[in-house]
Amino acid sequence: MGFISTYPPTQCGIATFSHSLIRHAVQAGAIAGVIRVIDEDDATMPDTIDLSRAVTDVVHEWRGQARTAAAARAVNDFDVAVIQHEYGIYPGTDGVAILDLVSDLEIPVITALHTVVEHPTPQQRLIMERLVMRSDAVVTMSRAARSRLVAGYDVDAEKVNVIPHGAPSNALRLVVPADRPRILTWGLLGPGKGVEWAIAAMGELTDLRPRPHYAVVGQTHPRVLERDGTAYEDMLGSIVDDLGLGEDVSFDHRYLDAPTLRRIVESADIVLLPYDSVDQVTSGVLIEAVAAGKPVVATRFPHAVELLASGAGITVPQRDPLAMAAALRRVLTEPGLMQRMSAEASRIAPDLHWSTVASRYVDLADLAIGLPVTVQP
Repeated sequence: MGFISTYPPTQCGIATFSHSLIRHAVQAGAIAGVIRVIDEDDATMPDTIDLSRAVTDVVHEWRGQARTAAAARAVNDFDVAVIQHEYGIYPGTDGVAILDLVSDLEIPVITALHTVVEHPTPQQRLIMERLVMRSDAVVTMSRAARSRLVAGYDVDAEKVNVIPHGAPSNALRLVVPADRPRILTWGLLGPGKGVEWAIAAMGELTDLRPRPHYAVVGQTHPRVLERDGTAYEDMLGSIVDDLGLGEDVSFDHRYLDAPTLRRIVESADIVLLPYDSVDQVTSGVLIEAVAAGKPVVATRFPHAVELLASGAGITVPQRDPLAMAAALRRVLTEPGLMQRMSAEASRIAPDLHWSTVASRYVDLADLAIGLPVTVQP
């Protein structure tokens, strides 16, 4: 399996996703390599790598549109290509160079869609439809994404499979109870994350005893940092100061390694996803929260509405701190609710574990190259 994706040390969700998927695909019996997509301005890697000393699975770097043909030749050394698609990670406007790459491929293609835009530009629509046309199988990470793709684009619905994002399967360790309930938001920060509304919601909970604590963990997204600096971080800090919540809200603006982040997630009582988007059909943070057995309060983006419908969480309107506060208050004070939500999250978690997810990708790859397998619907 030749994976085409961003990859560590690049700091982005798709790079982290690919690293986890590949590690578990290998455990499921695949032989895998990475064609690593690098932004022309990415300073985390040199212009070339010494493959004999590489400590990752990278076999080739795709840096810039002019090197598309070389990237395609590297992919063709594999039995099947697995493309992670997001418009912003490939060369050219809207990542149009991905079409040049797939046109040069001589092997079956599986494409995992991390974004399905509800109202695409003409070029975004063209890229999506041509990429799906060239793919032997397509993966969306929620039923909402599949429905949007099939209804809104000219694609072959028979190609489209739903496989969840994937999350660690480590059993939760016993966490020593804290003096205060812990509410957690994590992930790369930037406008649209909705943390400002979550902070405002915390201002409505100061009467609770003990008062809950809200932790915001994650650095500003590198692209946002390049464009706007720390303006979003600074705005959040100002809101905390204005509301007098300095003892109730904390920030950790580091990009944390997986074990450290997992310990922080384990210590949370509630995961809060206050996102502004009404269109988000894939959320890795949501998947990881549910897989960790955590009660979730989230805004009503499609993936949250779908995944939390059976009771693992509560959804609220976007940009509504009063509704967010009411949901948090309910989880924190209604007898037994937090435990019931956690139990439901734990019930649905096995289908979200990386081992299950990676096995389904390996099944798709086997099917694409003609091996007999049974692929889940």
